[in-house]
Amino acid sequence: MKNKYDVLIVGGGPAGAIAAKTAVEKGLSACIVEKRQAIGAPVRCAEGIGKEALLEFIEPDPRWISAEMTGATIVAPDGFVMKLSSEMAGSKVGYVLDRKFFDRELVWRAAEAGADVAVKARACAPIIENGVVKGAKVESGGKITNIRTHVVIAADGVESKFSKWCGIDTTVPVREIMSSVQYVMTDIEIDPTSTVFYLGNEVAPEGYLWVFPKGKRSANVGIGISGKKSGDGHRAKDYLDKFVKKTFPHGKVIEFIPGGVSVCRPLACTVADGLIITGDAARVVDPLTGGGIYNAMYTGRLAAEIAADCIGRGDVSKKALMAYDKAWRASKMGKAIERNYHIKEYLIKQPDTKLNEIIHSVSNINLKEFSTLTLIKEIIKVNPKLMLELGALAASLR
Repeated sequence: MKNKYDVLIVGGGPAGAIAAKTAVEKGLSACIVEKRQAIGAPVRCAEGIGKEALLEFIEPDPRWISAEMTGATIVAPDGFVMKLSSEMAGSKVGYVLDRKFFDRELVWRAAEAGADVAVKARACAPIIENGVVKGAKVESGGKITNIRTHVVIAADGVESKFSKWCGIDTTVPVREIMSSVQYVMTDIEIDPTSTVFYLGNEVAPEGYLWVFPKGKRSANVGIGISGKKSGDGHRAKDYLDKFVKKTFPHGKVIEFIPGGVSVCRPLACTVADGLIITGDAARVVDPLTGGGIYNAMYTGRLAAEIAADCIGRGDVSKKALMAYDKAWRASKMGKAIERNYHIKEYLIKQPDTKLNEIIHSVSNINLKEFSTLTLIKEIIKVNPKLMLELGALAASLR
């Protein structure tokens, strides 16, 4: 770790790793600082990603793929089961990763490309001069080093302390933080080729419960509920324990992972003078599914590309870096986030009877290919009255 780089990346997750690799490929010097002592741990993720999404960044490798999914199942509040076949789901289903190995692979590739990596190195404060972020104070091995840089890329996850220290409002309303708990379980009876989602206010209020296979008899079994629904005796873990006791009474829990996921809109602005914010730190998690691996990698790559261009032109002002903010919002990913936010806001307000009606309707639809967009369009066709209930969102889908 040196005292000066073109780009300093705070956080060694998928966003940070892809940002670092892209930066050095663009001819920049780059360093990742990761506060934890090991890349990829602890895992705070169901670990699912679509095949097409993964292939955009890296070829799949059996070393870090736990399972390949060929279908998906949705269980309505009344117990009705809707299965999405492999033909319907196509390449949109994808893989369940082993994030401990996947994240390390991404960082290894960044290091091999020429990026420096420092673990157990905490960015404890920004260096700000005349309102411009000029680097960070990094604590490592009991010492604090001033690392100066042209651009800092904040990829420090949902907590996003670095962005806050730089004056960015990173507050997430309690109702838009998904309180999550996940068990890694083994010795359970599952379909090893299908993800399963359970909906309903009795199962997961204003959220959902998932089973993501990691082998023939192992899976990530987790839940996310609205933060405002969490309290003594009815926390996420309480709902999950109730489900596990009923569904997998003989299963064994080999890992326990608590955490939080933002399901709000992205930050109002994801850049400042000398600063770009990516991934979960930018709140670009899909508000409907809570998925964020692809979005993190996408924004990490884009951040490094824009940083390289701006550094090359000698202008890293907020105005220049706004090219990043505008680009991701205009992208397919950005549009999906905005659309899915509205869908999420609609669905969490629905009683179980309405959720049952929607899922039963969808089960009779013969979709050629599954996606959130095609699904919502078909739901509206089957339930024309939803056009009025969804309002402006429905109009935008026509």
